[in-house]
Amino acid sequence: MASSKQVVGNPTPRVEGESKVSGKAVYATDVTLPGMLWGKLLRSPIASGKIKKIDISKAAALAGVHAVLTGEDCTGLRIGRRLYDMPILADGEVRFIGEKVAAVAADDELIAEAALNLIDVEYEETEPLLDPVEAMKPDAKLLHPNIMNYKGLPNPLKEPSNDFIYLTWGKGDIETGFLQADIIVENTFTTSSVHQSYIEPHSCVVKAAADGSAEFWSCSKVPYGVREQVANALQIPQETLMFNPVYIGGDFGGKGDFMDLAVVYLLSKKAGRPVKLVMDYDEEFAAGNPRHASVVHVKTGVKKNGTLVAQHLNFIFDSGAYGAFKPNAFLNGPHLSVGPYNVPHVLIEEHMVYTNKIPCGHMRSPGDPQGFFANESQMDLVAKRLGMDPIEFRQKNFMHDGDIDPTGEEISYIKTDETFKKALEDSGYNRPKPRNVGRGVALVQWTPAGGVGTVAITLDEKGVTTISSAMADQGAGTYTVLSEIVAEELKIPLNQIKVQQLDTDQGTKDTGVGGSRATRVYGNAAYEAAQKAVEAIKQAAAEQMGTAPDQITLSKGSALHPRMERRLSYAELVTAKGTPITVEASYNNSKKVHEASMCVQIAEVEVDPETGQVQLKKFTSTHNTGTVLNPLMHQGQIEGGAMTGIGYALMEQLVISDGKVATTNFGEYKIPTIKDVPVFRGSVTEISKGAGPYHSMPIGETANIPTAAAIANAVEDACGVRINSLPITAEKIYEALHGAK
Repeated sequence: MASSKQVVGNPTPRVEGESKVSGKAVYATDVTLPGMLWGKLLRSPIASGKIKKIDISKAAALAGVHAVLTGEDCTGLRIGRRLYDMPILADGEVRFIGEKVAAVAADDELIAEAALNLIDVEYEETEPLLDPVEAMKPDAKLLHPNIMNYKGLPNPLKEPSNDFIYLTWGKGDIETGFLQADIIVENTFTTSSVHQSYIEPHSCVVKAAADGSAEFWSCSKVPYGVREQVANALQIPQETLMFNPVYIGGDFGGKGDFMDLAVVYLLSKKAGRPVKLVMDYDEEFAAGNPRHASVVHVKTGVKKNGTLVAQHLNFIFDSGAYGAFKPNAFLNGPHLSVGPYNVPHVLIEEHMVYTNKIPCGHMRSPGDPQGFFANESQMDLVAKRLGMDPIEFRQKNFMHDGDIDPTGEEISYIKTDETFKKALEDSGYNRPKPRNVGRGVALVQWTPAGGVGTVAITLDEKGVTTISSAMADQGAGTYTVLSEIVAEELKIPLNQIKVQQLDTDQGTKDTGVGGSRATRVYGNAAYEAAQKAVEAIKQAAAEQMGTAPDQITLSKGSALHPRMERRLSYAELVTAKGTPITVEASYNNSKKVHEASMCVQIAEVEVDPETGQVQLKKFTSTHNTGTVLNPLMHQGQIEGGAMTGIGYALMEQLVISDGKVATTNFGEYKIPTIKDVPVFRGSVTEISKGAGPYHSMPIGETANIPTAAAIANAVEDACGVRINSLPITAEKIYEALHGAK
């Protein structure tokens, strides 16, 4: 357990903290190279149409302009994380307002901006398709008639369709389940598209050589992934592209893709100079890769005694104009959205649908917040229909260790009852409530994904230990966790450890961070590397002392032979050896682990019946997890995740009007501020269980998944109206209470 350890389990400050607060940390936008040009993009003002002609002559003739590109310069080239369906620049057709139509590289931003204004584009506008439900109809116009030829579709299509991915999960037989039910409850829930709202917009610098090789500085958390995407799109060998490490200014799922890298590469190659491109934040809102809007239909079959027998969820995700920004091309979240409940008959359907809107990508726990908002809201509605208490209804149907989950997999470890009970106690759920105050509960189980990662450790003659990896820390502090693991095993203080992020030439190809997998993958690699380092240190000490390695113990940065009363510091050992001690370990396990990290959240709200205004008074987030490696960062993930969920529940929304994003700055696009933070109670029950080092479990995503449902359930408890669409605004509540006025 962590409590017996010296470093692991302590609230350690971040190893990169000083670099960040002092301004020494270099982000992509900080990179400046000799002769560097500025890139800018001309974007489509229409949602759907043909490009009849583009005249770039005036822009190309402007003093200070070194390159202008259009779709004709990269015709036929498509890019994507898995599904290669997005042109590098619009290839004769535009499919959303904000699509890249042309690109300019100039001496400075002002000249580049002026050049964009000189590009003359003639469009033939067509009627946009903006509703995913309409887009699924057989007679809807096809946004991608050539989809059958696209590389990367997870499942082959029988014929071209806007409903370009259809997947199912489940167990039992759904029709049999509904025949066994005494009561059937059906509801439809809708969620809005929301932006990740990282501080740093997408930015990159590319230095392309005449032979086609290039160096990149990019704010992507998956360097090898984007290298592969860009190389495949441009049809050049991956090894000719090298990605340099830079810090990432926030991610929340949105920094895993190519964004403008291929365009900037082509600009740099054409200009013969390095090119920097930084998205303005209005471009982020209009053309980033936000969370998917969804329509989720839930149909539940239940016995009169409250036993769940059938659960059918049908997801329609609005992908926007392309599917390129998703690493699987679909969202994995729906497959666990039936929640931690024993249901014998389950069918989960997912439709990924093209529309003429901003293309969507990944955001913290992709697909889960949509699914759990629908399913956990439905749990309250089913309980209400039965006349049961929503707490008792859930408890009656919980999964326990060894049960079969809704997708047919055995769940080996899940602490539903214990976490639920603790949350009720932590929140004072059963205490008397004032008038217009309501409490709502929602919960989630999370099983961790795996991946591939490599970590190396070097001890030098000064006694300094360097941890090196190609892992990009997207802001969660994973290098701090690696440092703690190595310090723990090598018995050294953290201030004797340095970390080094390797470029893609120096490092070993990996799957990158994301999906709450970083600590499992890189943490286990670091633990194994540390074990190898311990062996190497003991071997070197044994040789110096003329004894066997098993006679050596490690303490405070030294190797000891207790019986001989000899001590050699690591610096002395390496100096005597004549070469640094270097070890490396890789973790390669992509299997899902069926041990669940649990989160139960309880919201307490006050609703003003005169105005519909909601005030979140108190919020409780209760977790059952594995060994906590760093309590400070662990709690930060819980609090940050809950705030993400609160924003999603109550205010955040990319407002899209006639295909155009109307909320293009943080004045219009609302995220929670300090005034929106409720009285917060977070608690964690640690049990030494999990696939991470020291039996740890993921924490990065659970706290933002059930939040919206907990708040929706609390709102109904407070004022008697059910809001089935996000965000839950005063206007919606007022209309539900008083009718449209």
